[in-house]
Amino acid sequence: MSNLKNMAKRYAYLGPEGTFTEAALRALHPDAPEEARVPCEGVAAVFDAVRSGGVDGGVVPLENSVEGSVTATIAELVNGDPLVITGETAVPVEFALFVRPGSEQADVKRVATHPHALAQCRRWLAGNLPDAETHTVSSTAAAARAVAEPGAPYDAAICAVIAGERYGLHALASGIGDRSDAATRFIYLTRPGTLPEPTGADLTSLVAFIAQDRPGALGDVLDQFTVRGVNLTRLESRPTGDALGDYCFCIDAEGHVADSRVGEALMGLRRVCRDVRFLGSYPRSARPTELEPRLRPRPATEADFAEAERWLARVRAGQVD
Repeated sequence: MSNLKNMAKRYAYLGPEGTFTEAALRALHPDAPEEARVPCEGVAAVFDAVRSGGVDGGVVPLENSVEGSVTATIAELVNGDPLVITGETAVPVEFALFVRPGSEQADVKRVATHPHALAQCRRWLAGNLPDAETHTVSSTAAAARAVAEPGAPYDAAICAVIAGERYGLHALASGIGDRSDAATRFIYLTRPGTLPEPTGADLTSLVAFIAQDRPGALGDVLDQFTVRGVNLTRLESRPTGDALGDYCFCIDAEGHVADSRVGEALMGLRRVCRDVRFLGSYPRSARPTELEPRLRPRPATEADFAEAERWLARVRAGQVD
C-alpha cells in the first residue's frame, strides 16, 4: 500500500472504478473529487489502507438485503487491528448485462460477475442464458473491466450501469436482478478517534466474545440490552478463528454510546463477556418505512431512563412516592 502513503483527505473503497462501493462513497462524501477516491483490490486492502494511515477513511460493503453479510468485511472487523465505523449508507442494487459493442446475446458464452451479483441474477440467467458459463471475480466493476480488456476471457459482465458505461460496454439487458428491492449496506471506517456526536437516530456496533460456550451464554448477552430497552437491529454469530466451535456475536444496537442506556448495556456486556470490541456509534442511514407507530410499542426514551434514575435516588433516600 505504499502508493497510498501520506495522502491527505483521501478515501479508499472497494474497486475498481464503477463499483457500488464507489457509489456509496459518493453518497457519504459527495464533495470528494475523483482524485480523492482511491480504489483498492479487495476488502482487506481497504482496511489496510485505513490502518496504515495512507487514507483518511474507507468504504466497504457490510451486508446485502438478499445475500446477507459480507464475510471479508466481518472477518476484518472481528480479527484485524481495531477501526471504528463513523458512517453508513444503503445503496439500491440494480444489475445489467454488459457486453462489448457489437456483441449480441447469442455471442455470450462466458459471464463474469461478483458472487453476490451472481446469486441475485440466477433466475434471469437460467431463463435467458441457460448454457452460459458463469465466473466470479472480486467485484462487478472488475467484471466489466475484464470484459472490456483486449483478449478478454469473458463475453459479458453483470454489473452496475455506472461500471458498464465507465468501461465503454454496451447494455444488452437491464434490471436483471431477481429482486427489484435489493440493497447493500456500506460502512465508512476510520482509525480510532473522536466519535460522531449523537443525532438521536444512531447505531452502535460491537462484537461480543462470550466467556465460555454454555447454556444461557447468548441470553446473558441479550439481557444486557433487553433490560435497558435497547433494540437490536442485527445479531450475527461468527467464528472467532481461535478454535472450532468458538464463536462471537456481531451486534448493531439502536442508540449512541453516549446514551446512558447504551453505555450501561456495554458495561454489562463487559462484565459477562470475555471481551467486547467496540466498532463505533454513528448516524443511522435511512431504512425502509417502519410499521405505523400505533402498531409498535413505544420505545423507552432517554427521559424515561433519567426519570427512573431520579426515582431510584428518591427511594434510596427514603422518599417513597
